[in-house]
Amino acid sequence: MNLRHLEHWLALADTGSFSRAAEKLHITQSALSRSIQALEEDLGGLLVDRVGKKNELTPLGRSVLERARRIVHEAQELKQGAALLQQGGLGSLRVGLGSGPGAMLMTPWLRYMAEHHPTVQVSVSRGPTELQLVQLRERELDALVVDVRRVAVAPDLNMTHVVEMPAGFVCRQGHPILQRHPGPVPFEALLDYPLASTPLSQEVARLLVNHYGPRANPAQLTTLQCEEIASLMDVVSQTDAIYLGIVGAARQGLADGSLVALDMDPPFLGGARLALITLAGRTELPVMSVFRSFVAQQMPQAASIES
Repeated sequence: MNLRHLEHWLALADTGSFSRAAEKLHITQSALSRSIQALEEDLGGLLVDRVGKKNELTPLGRSVLERARRIVHEAQELKQGAALLQQGGLGSLRVGLGSGPGAMLMTPWLRYMAEHHPTVQVSVSRGPTELQLVQLRERELDALVVDVRRVAVAPDLNMTHVVEMPAGFVCRQGHPILQRHPGPVPFEALLDYPLASTPLSQEVARLLVNHYGPRANPAQLTTLQCEEIASLMDVVSQTDAIYLGIVGAARQGLADGSLVALDMDPPFLGGARLALITLAGRTELPVMSVFRSFVAQQMPQAASIES
């Protein structure tokens, strides 16, 4: 089977038109038609129904489309990776980070690459885990670091460097709750203040309810919510809002004493399970090994801050 034929087939499937596909590929329509016919002969059936000016994928065409796309993508990545290795390069990397990982990894990762690999192109995107999974599968991202409790197990996903990150409640130094409760803080005391959090998984929600009762349901408990933990930390440090989430994300404030992790009664034993996620079977550029090593070193350090 000819890889070029697959590339031609994908162009036709994406554009839905022989003329537009031929223009995109910079070949004649007759050359494109011959290429598609050759692929159909290799596969033993029609890939597209040609009805006048309208072209529709056949059942065979629909069934082979995604596999063909993966083959072409992997061939392109393999060729690019081989060229980079010949040139001694690392390639580029597009990383998606969840809320907690973003607060802990984004700045250290960008700083590390600026210092140690200044010529390598890296980009970091933030957003809902569900959207980032779509971007990973569409090869718009090369890797994710997210809470795996928000990810359905699937055969096309590899999950490595899994680390448990303790969660808890954090407030500013001098918060009224610290004066009213110099010892362990009862859950009911939290209800007098705004609660700030990123979107929480259903598993964490169940843990909260099991620990503290129905009033701990995040749907009612959380009053301030966004994906950017840095923004939440700014609010917590300047107001009486209390942060709920991965405690390691507050490590800078905890280290300099501007933030305090609340000692709860009873203690909250929940947390996040973070992991590096990549597509199974995808050819990786050399820079991915740099990112893997970075994650393997940084995430356990962040987890040990509060453990």
